Amino acid sequence: MSEKKKKAAAELTYEEAIADLDAILEELEAEESDLDSLAERVKRASELVKHCREKIQAAEVEVSKVLEELPASEED
Repeated sequence: MSEKKKKAAAELTYEEAIADLDAILEELEAEESDLDSLAERVKRASELVKHCREKIQAAEVEVSKVLEELPASEED
């Protein structure tokens, strides 16, 4: 297990979480997971998806704030 996978989902950047999700997906598609680790991998994937959604929502809020602060364009 890599260092990224040892970190709690909340400690990962969006890109790290997506990379971890991709790795889990590849592992599951290749049927490399044994039954004992399957539940663990699915739980980790669920945590990562939740974390990514939270990151996206936070970014949407920040973008909205920035857009609201921009001066309105003046039409001639």
